[in-house]
Amino acid sequence: MFDTFAEWDVSVSDSVTIHGRSGGEGPPVVLLHGHPRTHTTWYRVAPQLAEAGLTVVCPDLRGYGRSAKPDPDENHEVYCDRAMAADIVALMRSLGHRRFAVVGHDRGSYVAYRTALDHPDSVSRLGVLDSVPILEALERAGTKFATAWWHWFFLGASPHAERVITADPLAWYRPNEKAMGRENYLDMTRAVADPATVRAMLEDYRAGLTVDRAHDEADRAAQRVISCPTLVAWSVRDDMEDLYGDPAGIWRSWVSGELTSARIESGHHMAEENPDQLSETLVRFLR
Repeated sequence: MFDTFAEWDVSVSDSVTIHGRSGGEGPPVVLLHGHPRTHTTWYRVAPQLAEAGLTVVCPDLRGYGRSAKPDPDENHEVYCDRAMAADIVALMRSLGHRRFAVVGHDRGSYVAYRTALDHPDSVSRLGVLDSVPILEALERAGTKFATAWWHWFFLGASPHAERVITADPLAWYRPNEKAMGRENYLDMTRAVADPATVRAMLEDYRAGLTVDRAHDEADRAAQRVISCPTLVAWSVRDDMEDLYGDPAGIWRSWVSGELTSARIESGHHMAEENPDQLSETLVRFLR
């Protein structure tokens, strides 16, 4: 796994060190994982992008995997997407990249589009996978969404979530070693066995329901949009189309630049379930 990639721990602030891997040569792209994965979810995609002539950076987001897990604050700002986006910009600059593409899946997509909104001079291209903006999702959170995505509200609002998950993380997450690949599985399960990781991941969801939503509301009111070329891709065997019809249509009001869409023949964890189609899609977009 990641045989030709360098592994590192990079300090991005006084309290946060980011763990991850990078490899390849060419235009830089940073890949951001979702919940409850770590950077190793990209182990079958990253090498293909590197072989296609890209420099590929795969970090563990703040609080996830082996990255730092600072103490939360009452307003959930420590784990908000704005804070995580600042981590990514600092990380990429430490690695020598002042302008780069950013691609995020699931929770990582929220960090990705926040990076594009807050740091437009740093982001050359944006890819969002299996998501719509948090504000848009919450405004559409009717019975269908609340029934299918109940975990958003349990993780983000229940005072019992941490106790329930830490009692038996593998029973809660039910990871499939065969589908994930052994090393990826071990990296993820080691992470979720740490109560500090569980606490941090819950803070990510708590921020999503509060401060991240407020940041989206402020951007929309100020008519701030994403100016770089943007790829919106989703898994056809997930529920994105059932919930939103055409997810790219929701993104159009948030993007002033060129917008491209793609349907990936996969379930939710597309980087693990259909890495070849995802890699081809990303290479076409990034090159």
